[in-house]
Amino acid sequence: MAAKPIVHLCEADVAEGLEEIAREELRNKLGRQVTVRQPPAAQALRGIVQFTHTGDLRALTTLKTVQAVFVVKRFAVPRPKALLGDEHFRAILDLIEQARSTQPDTFRSLYLSAAGSDSSVMRRLKHELSQRTHLVLAEEGDLLVRVRPSLWARPDTPSSNMTQKDRGWDVLVRLSPRPLATRSWRVCNFEGALNAAVAHAMALLTRPTAQDVFLNLACGSGTLLIERLTCAPARLAVGCDMSREALDCAQRNVAAAGCNAILWQCDGQRLPLADHSVDVVCADLPFGHLVGSHGQNVTLYPRLLAEAARVAKPGARFALITHEVRLTESLLAASQAWLIDRTVRVELGGLHPRIYLLRRSG
Repeated sequence: MAAKPIVHLCEADVAEGLEEIAREELRNKLGRQVTVRQPPAAQALRGIVQFTHTGDLRALTTLKTVQAVFVVKRFAVPRPKALLGDEHFRAILDLIEQARSTQPDTFRSLYLSAAGSDSSVMRRLKHELSQRTHLVLAEEGDLLVRVRPSLWARPDTPSSNMTQKDRGWDVLVRLSPRPLATRSWRVCNFEGALNAAVAHAMALLTRPTAQDVFLNLACGSGTLLIERLTCAPARLAVGCDMSREALDCAQRNVAAAGCNAILWQCDGQRLPLADHSVDVVCADLPFGHLVGSHGQNVTLYPRLLAEAARVAKPGARFALITHEVRLTESLLAASQAWLIDRTVRVELGGLHPRIYLLRRSG
């Protein structure tokens, strides 16, 4: 008789606002191997997607719209001290071995993240885990272990009705030595570069196809361009930017990713493209923080939107992200060229930009 497949409790960290897009990627990529958990609205979790997974955990490390993926074990204990008991501690070690098996021989150090991490219990737990796993303790360890009050306990029961014993404690172990949003193709870093997982979500929103003529306005170091081409090939993929330094950086990243793309040094307000020649546009417009200023954006944004409208085919999709919310929404409200199909509010490093999915009127 075949062994019954193991069902793993898992969680993905995602940029707040992209939870549903990450759930869609899980379902589309892994199908019946995953069951996405939908907590009641009153207990909706921001920045977390919970699911169960059956099969090889390595499949989870291929997800592109999440920041990181963890395998989870819930312990029905009232206090973390009980995790040091033999039965529970062996279960934690087993959880760690499950995570390490996804990328053997790549974990060298360990970091324990927990409230009260300097308490005697947590210090002992860190020490014991380091001793038994032969991993060196480090502030940014390859093997990230989290300990927290459980978020997996009885989702149908209001939190106010639970005691801590009912809730228990969760131990989570990250499946990769670095966050999944840290892409291997990024060999050149550039100030203000967009988070790759967010860029991938934007690309998915445009419903990419192999027939697309794709334009990345103000492409910077190439994040949106590369993430679009990891979703699907394109008939033509072009990135443009005025900065030679940015394009040199993008060229290195594009080469490392093995993508087929054209990079142009040109002004996004005057593109060397024919009218109505582009199927999809993506842009990470200057926020006015690390790059540009609000005063510059007041002039720049309407010109970029107008030039994108000129080159876009009727019905073309345009995904853009910006923190200039009031400016962008006032311009779009007055625009006859662009219709808003969807708006997504995202949390990124303390900022709350919007992703706008637009459609060229026609």
